[in-house]
Amino acid sequence: MTNYNNSVHHKNTIPSTWHGNLDIVYALRNGKTQPISDRVQAPLKVQRPFYPEGDICHTAILHTAGGIVGGDRLSINLQLQPRSQALVTTTAASKIYRSNGLQARQTVEIQIDEGACLEWLPQETIVFNGANYRQDLRVELAPGASWLGWEITRFGRSARGERFLQGEWRSYTEVWQQGQPLWIDRQWLPGEEAILNSPHGLAGHSIVASLTWIGCEVSPELVTKCRDVTCNVSTTIPITNYGVTRLPHGLLCRYRGSSSIEVRNWFTSVWQLLRLSLLDRSSCLPRVWQQ
Repeated sequence: MTNYNNSVHHKNTIPSTWHGNLDIVYALRNGKTQPISDRVQAPLKVQRPFYPEGDICHTAILHTAGGIVGGDRLSINLQLQPRSQALVTTTAASKIYRSNGLQARQTVEIQIDEGACLEWLPQETIVFNGANYRQDLRVELAPGASWLGWEITRFGRSARGERFLQGEWRSYTEVWQQGQPLWIDRQWLPGEEAILNSPHGLAGHSIVASLTWIGCEVSPELVTKCRDVTCNVSTTIPITNYGVTRLPHGLLCRYRGSSSIEVRNWFTSVWQLLRLSLLDRSSCLPRVWQQ
């Protein structure tokens, strides 16, 4: 297949594109969540399941092409059968390359049955200058089910001084339960100087991120704890561009800044608090984060 970083194409030629699929069904078997069905189509791949906690299935998704270009279509479908519990992450940061004129798109469909819980914790997405990318994520929650997910997006390869001055990024997230919307979030960022500098855009920063818990009400005391941990995740000063909000069925954290380490540490601390308070589980970092 095409090497998107180094290939040279005729000016009238559109590079080959990927149409990858990943479908996994999880079920509780003998006290342990197991993937009972999986279908994979390149460039998506899934590593063998890990059980560092004994019963929860930890799954790591790998994108073998190294990055996503215009025209790529990736589809991820996950189903958790009743009372199953899974943690899904990615093996590395996702890279969205400069568009060849076409939109790149990823669609994630998640069904969580009664009493089941999914922790959806992908690593950072890096949107290159000139990229055109859209992600649609939809979660169907049964009564008694819960979902915790985060999204961390960096605009431009800021370590190289690159800024997101051209292109477009869209992220649509929806959580539904029995035909009723529990959480709808639509984000859109066009690549241009005014948006990057606007206080209603990036305000000069390069990262935006969201963490959402949906499944049950969260106490005001827990919200306060989630805000307080921001004082402990930075090596310099407390985070200032952040917010924590109670939702009717959960909690929302927002971040805008320029440090991947800062937001990752804060989100991990919040995730650990929610795990302990709402799932009665201690923290257990995915194995691929520690490599």
